Amino acid sequence: MVAALHSGAGKTAVTCALLAALKKRGLTVSAFKCGPDYIDPMFHTRVLGVESRNLDLFLQGPERVQQTLCRAGGDIAVIEGAMGFYDGIGGTDAASAWAVAEVVDAPVVLIVRPQSAALTLAAQIKGVLTFRPQSHIAGLLLNDCKPSLSAYLTPILQRETGLPVLGSLPHCAEAELSSRHLGLYTAAEIHDLSQRCAVLGNYLEQSADLDALLSLAAFGSEGIGLPPKPAQRRCLWTPPKGRSPFGNPSCSDCAAALPVPRCRIAVARDEAFCFYYADSLDALRNAGAELCFFSPMRDAALPEQSDGLYLGGGYPELYARALSENVTMRQCVAKAVGGGMPTVAECGGFLYLQETLLDETGHSWPMTGALPGEGFPTGALCRFGYLMLTAQSDSLLFRRGEQCPAHEFHYWDSTQNGGALRAQKPLSGRQWRCGVATDRLYAAFPHLHLDGPLPLAARFVDAAAAFFRERSAL
Repeated sequence: MVAALHSGAGKTAVTCALLAALKKRGLTVSAFKCGPDYIDPMFHTRVLGVESRNLDLFLQGPERVQQTLCRAGGDIAVIEGAMGFYDGIGGTDAASAWAVAEVVDAPVVLIVRPQSAALTLAAQIKGVLTFRPQSHIAGLLLNDCKPSLSAYLTPILQRETGLPVLGSLPHCAEAELSSRHLGLYTAAEIHDLSQRCAVLGNYLEQSADLDALLSLAAFGSEGIGLPPKPAQRRCLWTPPKGRSPFGNPSCSDCAAALPVPRCRIAVARDEAFCFYYADSLDALRNAGAELCFFSPMRDAALPEQSDGLYLGGGYPELYARALSENVTMRQCVAKAVGGGMPTVAECGGFLYLQETLLDETGHSWPMTGALPGEGFPTGALCRFGYLMLTAQSDSLLFRRGEQCPAHEFHYWDSTQNGGALRAQKPLSGRQWRCGVATDRLYAAFPHLHLDGPLPLAARFVDAAAAFFRERSAL
């Protein structure tokens, strides 16, 4: 695991550098991100060419976090932490990077960005090291650090903390990753990202001890009982006979165990709608869905013979004009939702279903009009963080009284948020009503993990399959 004392220490840059360097060595690498973040896994995916996955204890629970890690396979897993190492829900360590390291027994490399401190920096690290009985911290790596400063700090930090300094990464102006209100720009928006990450990887290869890093990973690889890797297959996850409930379609061995599709779900995927968990998409496939990706910005209509519609989150506010000017798609989506096609619309997808959307300049653009309301910027985070949803009645995804973990992270709000679900912060107890939930629709700001504790993917697919049968009978 790559973790840090605080946000902004460069975890994503170091993780991408490490992924690039390990890939260059010819290793098969799997990448992961602690917590609900959608953007950082996009960077991992761009570097490796295979899906990065989230490890989220709140949304998934410990068992599914372990399963996600196990089934990825490969020679080495690299996990990027989130925020400060111990920072979890509501001022606790719950669902923190440390908690993930505890559940999967991962050795941790702590990223340190020196800022005018030497011995005091050692004191901070010593505090983090002893804050819990087992910290899992096995080494340090200095980021944004000149070689001369690294040479000065290394003996001090090693003497005072007892941890090895595994190297450093100097400041790389040509490889900087820019940010905006939701964090880093998405990987698709940085045209030369592969080149930047290659530069970072080369720097890390020259200034860090990769062999020592690999030794740490090998030392920690027995923590969750990974099965031995058979010589004839690359994937560590062995699916049971027949349909695998946890298959990995990126692996040919696991893909062979997927069920025959019984419906087609159209998944919006472009610059405006790009926030999806890889495990959520896999859960839909494992439940019997064929996923058909399309662009609400560019395509004229939904994929042919679609039986369900999945509109994820993203940045519709940045592409409001393009979405609005694609009139045929807006009409097609409105007709599908109005005609009862089972639909899941999270955050940005929820805004797209409404009547209008204000962009960053305050210009109002027509959206699909499938739901009432207008999306507008607030200038600040709205209802940020983890929450628990409680269903007030039976619907597409939920049964009355069920509770489902979710999270919100958005700078846009709506004049019509709905009231079908009760949302509650896990520790503070703050509550509010939100969402539109019917037997054919989930539309709300909260993001869901479809492979979490409730069978959300199976319910979505069952409804889409029923919709297919209804249309076939006409």
